[in-house]
Amino acid sequence: MTRTLHDHADLDLPALLDVAVEEALTGLAEGGIPIGAALFAADGTLLGRGHNRRVQDDDPSAHGETDAFRAAGRQRDYGSTIMVTTLSPCWYCSGLIKQFGIGTVVIGEHTSFYGGEDWLRDNAVDVIVLDDQRCIDMMSTYIEANPAVWNEDIGRTVDEDAAEGRS
Repeated sequence: MTRTLHDHADLDLPALLDVAVEEALTGLAEGGIPIGAALFAADGTLLGRGHNRRVQDDDPSAHGETDAFRAAGRQRDYGSTIMVTTLSPCWYCSGLIKQFGIGTVVIGEHTSFYGGEDWLRDNAVDVIVLDDQRCIDMMSTYIEANPAVWNEDIGRTVDEDAAEGRS
C-alpha cells in the first residue's frame, strides 16, 4: 500500500526533520559533509539516526541515510517506516530505500542536489519535500566552501565540472 502525506497528518514532520538537522550539524562539526538522516516508525518513534561520515571514516558508503539505517538495526517490516533526510537522497541511498521497502521519505531540501526522488515516486515510495531553508543554507554554504569534497560525495569528477563551466 502506498502511503500518502495524509497518512502522516498526525506527525509533526518539521520536528522529525529537526533530528536529521541535528545530525547534519554534528557531521559538519566533525569536519564532514552536513547531511543528516533519521529513520522513524509510522507513529514517529525514532528508530535510528545518523549523518554522512564519508570524510570522518574514510568510507565512501557512509552516507547519512545509510548511517541512520544501520543505527536503526533490523526491522521486521520497513513499509511503514519514514526516512527523514536533510537532502534529496542520492542514487545509492535511493536504492537502499527501495531495496528495503521504506514507505516514506521526507526530504529537507532538493535545491542543492536532486537525487532519485522521481524514481522513488515511480516505485510507490511516498516522497515529501519540506523545502526547509536551514537545509538549503547549510548545503549551499558547504558546497561553495568545499566543492571538491562535495563532488567526490556525489560521484562527480573535476573534469565533469569543468565541462559544465564549474570549478
